[in-house]
Amino acid sequence: MPKAKMPANLTMADIARLAGVSPITVSRALAGSAAVRDETRKKIVRIAEEAGYRLNQAARNLRHQRSNTIAVVVEMTPSSTRPMSEPYPLALLGGIVQELSSANFTLSLSTLATFAAAPGAVDGIILLGQGMHNDAVADIERLGLPLVVWGAVRPDSRHVVVGSDNRDGGVLAADRMELLGRKRLVFLGDTEHAEVADRHEGFTSRLLDNGATLLGTVPCEFSFVAGHDAMQELLNQHGNQIDGVFASNDAIAMGAIRALAEEGRRIPRDVAVIGFDDSQSASFFVPALTTVRQHWNEGGRLLARKALAAIQGEHAESEEMPVELIVRSS
Repeated sequence: MPKAKMPANLTMADIARLAGVSPITVSRALAGSAAVRDETRKKIVRIAEEAGYRLNQAARNLRHQRSNTIAVVVEMTPSSTRPMSEPYPLALLGGIVQELSSANFTLSLSTLATFAAAPGAVDGIILLGQGMHNDAVADIERLGLPLVVWGAVRPDSRHVVVGSDNRDGGVLAADRMELLGRKRLVFLGDTEHAEVADRHEGFTSRLLDNGATLLGTVPCEFSFVAGHDAMQELLNQHGNQIDGVFASNDAIAMGAIRALAEEGRRIPRDVAVIGFDDSQSASFFVPALTTVRQHWNEGGRLLARKALAAIQGEHAESEEMPVELIVRSS
């Protein structure tokens, strides 16, 4: 029986339908992306070749009025105490770039204030950080573009959110304190941020179950200096009562360790300290920092995948990533 002739003027959507895949998978396969399985790529290429189809990126962009660019907007304002080179957002950016490049998309990086003032021609937005009370999200939502956010996952979110299981991270920290026999604990971090609020809630609910006491919580910025000053404030209030500290990020935890050392408190003999993130410096700090690990690179890739899906009109859902406790010397 003769082979059926392919229809003329086959589109990428036609190839996707014939191959049983999504249009973005077709785009990746024809671009030679390693993100597509060999078997799937060969099938797509065969269908495209039989139809005489050739990928013309510039023509496709013009036809669909797309820039093939996604804006990555960083909610934080970089400063000398909190540079852009920290794991957040740098490690997330690495995963985003890895995924976007495989789909022939480019990345436009901007801060919130700059982008809100002049958005530019982009197909979608990845927002790194929700801001206090979701104010950063509100600033971006009004633009009406496909939006994916890194932050705290909520059932009632109007947009797709990718984030870590922050509440479970707090539980892991509380259970570690229980294992070490620490009963008089403090928390460092600003619970006006939804992610920090989840870490605080998980920590405090479990430590109460464990029969421990939360002596105090001090809001502070995500920096070494802020952690040092917040810890000093708690030491002034509670002195040698404190035997455990849970900080909402690693930089805060390291600042707290410095303040404790200045007061002659030994880590971890007198006070156990746990951070959050597992930044690169956590393992090199003295003492090496016990911390809750976030999987930044995979988080960045998930953000990019969901943004690409939203741009293609495909369904995307929020996703919460697991965390793990990395036990070191603090």
